[in-house]
Amino acid sequence: MLIRKPDDVSASEITDESDYLDRRRFIGAAAAVGIAASAGLGLPRLLRAAVGEGVGQGEDELTPLEDVINYNNFYEFGTGKGDPAKNAHTLRTRPWTVEVDGEVHNPRTFGIEDLWRQFPSEERVYRLRCVEAWSMVIPWLGFPLRSLLDVVEPNSHARFVEFTTLLDSEQMPGQRTNALPWPYVEGLRLDEAMHPLAILSLGLYGKALPNQNGAPVRLVVPWKYGFKSIKSIVRIRLTREQPRATWNVVAPREYGFYANVNPDVDHPRWSQARERRIGELRRRPTLPFNGYADQVGDLYGDMDLVRYY
Repeated sequence: MLIRKPDDVSASEITDESDYLDRRRFIGAAAAVGIAASAGLGLPRLLRAAVGEGVGQGEDELTPLEDVINYNNFYEFGTGKGDPAKNAHTLRTRPWTVEVDGEVHNPRTFGIEDLWRQFPSEERVYRLRCVEAWSMVIPWLGFPLRSLLDVVEPNSHARFVEFTTLLDSEQMPGQRTNALPWPYVEGLRLDEAMHPLAILSLGLYGKALPNQNGAPVRLVVPWKYGFKSIKSIVRIRLTREQPRATWNVVAPREYGFYANVNPDVDHPRWSQARERRIGELRRRPTLPFNGYADQVGDLYGDMDLVRYY
């Protein structure tokens, strides 16, 4: 299958947002099927995932593109929700490499073009929650993280996967502040990273990722709070020890390492029992694991999810 780089794609080949929104008839008929139609980036017209790899809750409307690209958490470009859209134009996404090393047999450095060419990308519709009890439903373009990890071959000592964002205060003006310790770091257990719902995203709505959404490559872990889905990744390191994830280090009482969506565990400053979908006024009940409990619950069968939040 031919997969072309974003720069090779003409505007006429990119699916219009209205066409994505019309696809609700497909999602409503089979909400658990998480692949959306795509006409861009040299992909087939329709790709389907295994049952259960889709939208986590009923007939979920896709969040309008304008909300997706203008309401973001990306402290490297400011702490306000609208700051990344205003400030992220300074980020240069070419050239870009992602180093994958640590407890692996075959350490590799991938150029962003390698990621586009080497791994078969699909459109998957996910509910991605963030920490302020708000959520979006986004058609991400990407591939399972495990596809990349299989290439580098984790060795017998690998237990965790650590991700690191670009550190460059010239390109990322928020890094000139002390809002967080830089660079931003996140982590997963290896079995979480190997789950097919954990993806490396290269785009959304049939287009390459906008800078403010984590260009050129970001993590998407839809059963966890949004701060786990680290953006603008430059390094992936497999480790023996649990990584020092940024928010877990800064505020461990508020942000646990696991960050699984759990409506029964309140944030110290607000309830997490209900959430507001961006674009809606009403609040809806928050679902365990963000609606993906059937798919990922067995990863945590022997864990106390109140203690390991």
